[in-house]
Amino acid sequence: MSAFEKGVAALTQYNSVKVPRAHVERLEDGSEVKLGVFLSNSKSRRAKLTTDKLAALAGLGLEWAA
Repeated sequence: MSAFEKGVAALTQYNSVKVPRAHVERLEDGSEVKLGVFLSNSKSRRAKLTTDKLAALAGLGLEWAA
């Protein structure tokens, strides 16, 4: 699973698009994702994200990815 896929899985599990920057989400496999950092970095790098990645984020409710 790629870092992006883990970030999407963590966001799905967290079930909210408002995530504190310091939040760390633990996935079912025991791995940890710095979800707040993932979202911040994804947003700042959105111009470089593929259409598929933007669509995945938009599908989870992130307006800036639409």
